[in-house]
Amino acid sequence: MEKTKEKIKEILINDLKIPGIKPEDIAGDAPLFGDGLGLDSLDAVELVVLVQKYFEVQIADMEEGRKAFASVDSLARYITERQK
Repeated sequence: MEKTKEKIKEILINDLKIPGIKPEDIAGDAPLFGDGLGLDSLDAVELVVLVQKYFEVQIADMEEGRKAFASVDSLARYITERQK
């Protein structure tokens, strides 16, 4: 799951273009939205697409996405559970 977490951090920085931050600066349990990394609803839509692209995992609905996108840790757990 550590490799998945690192890949998620890379995606956040490179694909969502979060400036001035390195993967090691992102805490696994830090919120992705709001006061955490500051992602917004447009980022959420893009993140759904990126999760499908890189991990071949589909996020079915907003409620599922809300839980999965709580943090890097929760997203990595979500992806790992669905890739088995």
